[in-house]
Amino acid sequence: MKPLSNPADTAERAEHFGGSIQRSSIAFQILERIKSALIRGDLKPGDYLPSETELTQSLGIGKSSVREAIKMLQAIGIVEVRRGQGTIIRREPGDPLVDPMAFGMILARGMTRDVLEFRKMFEPAYTLQAMANATEEDHQRIQKAIDDMEAAIANAEQTSHHDVSFHRAILHATHNPMTIRVGQTLLDLIEAALETSMQNLPKTALNDHKAIYAAFQAGDVDMLKLAIEQSSKSWETDLTYRE
Repeated sequence: MKPLSNPADTAERAEHFGGSIQRSSIAFQILERIKSALIRGDLKPGDYLPSETELTQSLGIGKSSVREAIKMLQAIGIVEVRRGQGTIIRREPGDPLVDPMAFGMILARGMTRDVLEFRKMFEPAYTLQAMANATEEDHQRIQKAIDDMEAAIANAEQTSHHDVSFHRAILHATHNPMTIRVGQTLLDLIEAALETSMQNLPKTALNDHKAIYAAFQAGDVDMLKLAIEQSSKSWETDLTYRE
């Protein structure tokens, strides 16, 4: 199938969304059809969706259901509606108005063991990815986060912002949009918990960050994993996570 690079080409492609669909949860079924088309490659980033009329006719549903589905896709940053042109699949995810993944992780937050296990698995992975991809500017941002944290602690002004800034700098050094999105969601989720540790164990957190970055700079994988494992012993406590 050719890319839907022009709104005028979309009429003959509407059939790829399949036949008519059941009346229950119509908007969600449209989302599933679009997701399947993206997975198969029938739709690609930069392609236009079939028009409202084309989707209505091919799926046997009302325009209101199509509009509802498009609004959902807009809300999660998948499509962009361009006046006079149509609805286009974004080449990169936009900033979502609603992030289902974030809400899902927030709702699971009470299961502290799950959160801890996920962080222990994910943090070494993205830090190693960042170590391989980091630019000079990334190294400068990471070092600045450490320096800012040290200065704040010296003035007794440290907050979770100083801790998160370090992890966010490493996260963005991966230069991988998917990793960044998952990591940002995790950081949003644990920021309140980090506030507790920053008020009670600020120097421990600072030393942990310095050890992680020393290994990061050296490109030493084993040392990096060991530094993150040591750091996890600091934040995996009742101080940081309370039921």
